[in-house]
Amino acid sequence: MPERPDAVEQALRALRFRDRSTAELDARLARRGVGEPERAQALETLERVGYVDDERYARTRAEQLADRGSGDALIRFDLEGRGIAAELVEAALAALEPERERAERVLVRRGRSLGTARYLAARGFGADVLESVVAQEE
Repeated sequence: MPERPDAVEQALRALRFRDRSTAELDARLARRGVGEPERAQALETLERVGYVDDERYARTRAEQLADRGSGDALIRFDLEGRGIAAELVEAALAALEPERERAERVLVRRGRSLGTARYLAARGFGADVLESVVAQEE
């Protein structure tokens, strides 16, 4: 029977194609039957060498989502769902271009309409941004 790869090797395979949060890697290793002490040691090793960094991950993921036209609420929901600590989520959001400016780019592309307001709402933009869209539409 072939020997099962160790936790660090399994985590490195998971990181081969994209960055992942500590919580995502921990859950992945747990699903593969890696015990808690071995998971903790592997994650600590990968954090120490810089392969796993939740701050970097949060910042990069937030930028990607913002570039795709997502609002702060959607970005916050995504990051929290990936196990990112609240303070790192808030720091990543604070580093982004303001939500209103991102919404303005969508408005230029889609036009100012109730449909655009619904689109922005579905993409997680805040009520203040939506109100400004609707107010200028009337």
